[in-house]
Amino acid sequence: MWTKHHKKRKFGRLTLPVITVAFLSYFGYHSVHGEFGLRGMEEFERQRVERQARVDVLVRQRQILEKEVALMSDGSLERDMLDEKARSYLNMSRADEIVIFH
Repeated sequence: MWTKHHKKRKFGRLTLPVITVAFLSYFGYHSVHGEFGLRGMEEFERQRVERQARVDVLVRQRQILEKEVALMSDGSLERDMLDEKARSYLNMSRADEIVIFH
């Protein structure tokens, strides 16, 4: 009967631990520094806060514009509002008027 005898190698015992350490190191590094890692999530949260602030500003501007449009197109057209907008957009006034911008 034939039997195979393997000579024990020094590096054979280290193969599996080295592969395991390399595997864990790779995924550990990318879980912190990768695009979807911890630092990536911090960047994502920073962008979300910036964009939410911008959206809030735009919503406020839109509400102001909607109120102005409602005043001009409601059927109860206010002459003062129409006069103010026309003068503002055309950048004109009468000779006897004083214009104060605020």
